[in-house]
Amino acid sequence: MMTTAFQFAAHVRSIQATPPAVRMAATRAVLDLVGAAIAGAVTRSGAAARRAAVTSWGVGPAHVWFSADRLTPPGAAFVNAAYGSMLDLDDGHRAAAGHPGAAVIPAALATAQAVGAGADRLLTAIAIGYEVGVRVAAARDFDTLRTTDSGLWCSYAVAAAAGWLRGLAPDVLVQALAIAGTSAPGLSAAGWSSVGNTVKEGIAWSTASGLAAVDLAAAGFTGPVDVLDDARRYDPARMTRDLGRGWAIEGIYFKLYSCCRWAHAAIDAALALQADHAIATEAIRHIEVATFPRALMLPNDPAPASLEAAQYSIPFCVALALVRGAGALLPMQEAHLADAQVLALAARIRLTVDPAYETAFPAMVPARVTMTSTHGARSLAVPAPKGEPTNPLSIGQQEEKFRALAGPNLSEPAAARLKATILALNHQAEIDSLMSALSAPLGEASLLPACQEA
Repeated sequence: MMTTAFQFAAHVRSIQATPPAVRMAATRAVLDLVGAAIAGAVTRSGAAARRAAVTSWGVGPAHVWFSADRLTPPGAAFVNAAYGSMLDLDDGHRAAAGHPGAAVIPAALATAQAVGAGADRLLTAIAIGYEVGVRVAAARDFDTLRTTDSGLWCSYAVAAAAGWLRGLAPDVLVQALAIAGTSAPGLSAAGWSSVGNTVKEGIAWSTASGLAAVDLAAAGFTGPVDVLDDARRYDPARMTRDLGRGWAIEGIYFKLYSCCRWAHAAIDAALALQADHAIATEAIRHIEVATFPRALMLPNDPAPASLEAAQYSIPFCVALALVRGAGALLPMQEAHLADAQVLALAARIRLTVDPAYETAFPAMVPARVTMTSTHGARSLAVPAPKGEPTNPLSIGQQEEKFRALAGPNLSEPAAARLKATILALNHQAEIDSLMSALSAPLGEASLLPACQEA
């Protein structure tokens, strides 16, 4: 039955290797995600994910990063994905309007370790996961979506990457994709309840369910193989159009601020206005952020009660950047939530829809900021925030981001070794050195409870 899922399965099984540029893109994605995960691991919610995973999945062969713990692959991938997505610093893709890396990379690493795959196969599997996940997500009708949350689709990406590493035949891999898609978290409250919680986009759970789907399919379990063929939910033709030509992973964006991507253009514009015109924060009377309609659907609470709520507040994030500098968002800290100067400025920021940006999303996430101060009004539009493929980060800037996130939590030698090991993946045969570097414990003040050995 030539369903869309089977076309994916057949294509994935036909892939033997990837071009050097694609492997380099995957290497940069690993560097970015590991940096985000270091910062996420030391949060209270990161610690909770680790403690719960021990009970839910138990001891196994897969590394929980930054510790000596070993869990089953779904359990370890759940924890590592939670770390990577916790502070909203993980990569994304404009076509998908979501975040593939926080799911694909932990799942591919856990599976590669379990099957003894080398670095080349690991990087190829990561690229495959991005390819399938982004294509599925991009084929949705964004005008009718209640939520764009990544957990709704990244299980497909996980199943594709892990299924390829395990060598599943197309007729088995298609079942894994079908099970993954129908077993992904439904995120029934998304868009209705407060975002001030750590379920967020359901990425961690979707990662674990995608790996479980591969286990189930390999054991003979089956799913609805026409899951991607419902024209009311997807455009199947778009999903497989030009399949095999180009790689989605080469089009990902990277973040410099630990908040929703929809806030980044406004932050970039506000910081540029402040710097270019030497505007002191105490001189700012009010700010207008004109952006695309969907950005106004965020809670945008100017006085958020949690880090998670702050990540989805454009006024708060813009105010924090202006008052405390861009570094205050790499990553954001709970202490900022009570910063009186930040809260006062956030209350003077108003959001509006710019008619020119009505149809910008998901291809673009632009913003126009008008800052009125004692010196008058200044405006600046940013069509593409820093880190987009059209406004890219250099590898040097990515390394700076990694150092900023690792520095407070890893010793300098451990952080340098981890960065060097990741960047060498594209030229290495094995992943043992990477797994060893990922096991370096975090600083004493950040140590989490150790797991019980079986």
